[in-house]
Amino acid sequence: MDVKRVVVTGIGAVTPIGNSVPQYWESLCSGVNGAATITRFDISKFKTNTACEVKNFDPFNYFDKKEVKKLDLYAQYGIVAADEAISDAGISREDTNFDEVGVIFSSGIGGISSFFEEVKSHCEGDGVPRFSPFIIPKLLPDITAGHISIKYGFRGPNFAIVSACASSANSIIEGFHYIQYGKFPVMIVGGAEAAICPISIGSFEAMRAISPRKDNTASRPFDAERDGFVMGEGAGCLVLEELDHAMARGAKIYGEIIGCGSSADAYHITAPHNEGYGAYLCMMRALQDGGIKPNMIDHINTHGTSTPSGDISEVLAIMKTFGDHSYKISINAGKSMTGHLLGGAGAIEAISTVLAVKNDVVPPTINHFKDDDNIDPKLDFTFWKAKKRTVNYALSNAFGFGGHDASILFKKFV
Repeated sequence: MDVKRVVVTGIGAVTPIGNSVPQYWESLCSGVNGAATITRFDISKFKTNTACEVKNFDPFNYFDKKEVKKLDLYAQYGIVAADEAISDAGISREDTNFDEVGVIFSSGIGGISSFFEEVKSHCEGDGVPRFSPFIIPKLLPDITAGHISIKYGFRGPNFAIVSACASSANSIIEGFHYIQYGKFPVMIVGGAEAAICPISIGSFEAMRAISPRKDNTASRPFDAERDGFVMGEGAGCLVLEELDHAMARGAKIYGEIIGCGSSADAYHITAPHNEGYGAYLCMMRALQDGGIKPNMIDHINTHGTSTPSGDISEVLAIMKTFGDHSYKISINAGKSMTGHLLGGAGAIEAISTVLAVKNDVVPPTINHFKDDDNIDPKLDFTFWKAKKRTVNYALSNAFGFGGHDASILFKKFV
């Protein structure tokens, strides 16, 4: 089988540290902290009061009044990120058959905020069912993919992959495979989440997965005093393209995806494998898929959620995968700045990874104050300050509840 090369030709992002890719990348490299006190609802009765909300996002700058009424916030973020990525890629009907453009766009939870508000309104009312006709499509995790395809007339594959916090990473992997095996030349892939609402915060509190720390340093990946993740929100979108198709239309190229790996922890519904075995398998499979050796990796964008067990598990997996070469890899955790976008995390972190490859800069991991005795201090976590270095090959990791593990292997395009 003739295996096609897959490149990234467009990127778009809405994040807690920037509502476009240039803003997001500048903030990442500058170590901007996106965490602050939650403004969306009264948090006085919650243990948690901190999240990474998207700032200065006015939906009426992008949608008319009728559209805003039909769209959950997560879908708004996703469509805006897709608009930026598609514009960035410059694809048009003049150079691309839109019947052969697919959209795989995910969410881990979907429109949970809309669902919560609808149920709350019903329960506080007189009991007469007055539900919005838009509530079902607003809460569906796959609806953003549908909106994107309808807006642009893309008639290739159209769906969402739901694998918790690995959802958008798996969307990228699936889009990669569609192109790699010659089925479609262009795939719009990514994910979005907007779950900063009472039911999400309260549920994660009940699981003891979210940090109760009441300051903006609560997201502390790989720090000894980390105590849970910080909720984030936003969206990321990538335009993946078959190389010959991209070259024929003179597209700019950010980087190349050369391999992907997926695995299951087969261990616990919420906790990672205690030795990181699933994470090890998916990283090894990505390397094997890309045909490179472990000692060729320069950078790993970790899942790095700031949970006590999750960070340790990922470090063990890295050490098992890379051995002594682990000490030569620049590792970072973008969630220290953006918080955890759940199903959207893999997409914005894939964007960070491909930009690190393109620009030879590894963004920092902020909020590190104390070394963890269980983590080798000789590992390079790029604490506090971005690092300029050659990045030819990089991995982006995403792991989700249910033991879903995904790794994407990026290569500098030359």
